[in-house]
Amino acid sequence: MRTTYRMRPGRFLGIPAAGLIILGVAAVLWAFGAPAAAVAVFVTLGGLIVLAGLWILLRPPVLLKLGDDQVDVRGLRTSWTDITEVGRVGTTQGEALVLRTKQPDHSVLVPLRWLAPAQVGRLETELRERLNKAHGYTIWDGTAGEPDDRAE
Repeated sequence: MRTTYRMRPGRFLGIPAAGLIILGVAAVLWAFGAPAAAVAVFVTLGGLIVLAGLWILLRPPVLLKLGDDQVDVRGLRTSWTDITEVGRVGTTQGEALVLRTKQPDHSVLVPLRWLAPAQVGRLETELRERLNKAHGYTIWDGTAGEPDDRAE
């Protein structure tokens, strides 16, 4: 099963806001009697930016795709078996989830500010569950093994 996590839409509110500002400039130019061509350029540009901003707000960029055999973080694909640990780390940009790999220099960071607050806990739980599944770990139920079941 594949799960997709998208960036928090609020991060992109500035895009339609910039388009609205440009539309406001077009209105001011029209009020002062600027040439129709100049007003048309600003209206067209502002309108396109507002539409693009609304599109991004409705479908924010994909941040993570969690598959059964690999994780895709912003286009970087890593096999679950190559990931050794999932945890939180403090960065200069705030807290982030870190996916530590077998290669120490290739850890993958997922800034928590980029996710909606409701998604953070769910993402951490799902990352740990998939990592445990990939490495064959199970949750210990507190019972002892069979007497003839020897450790390898």
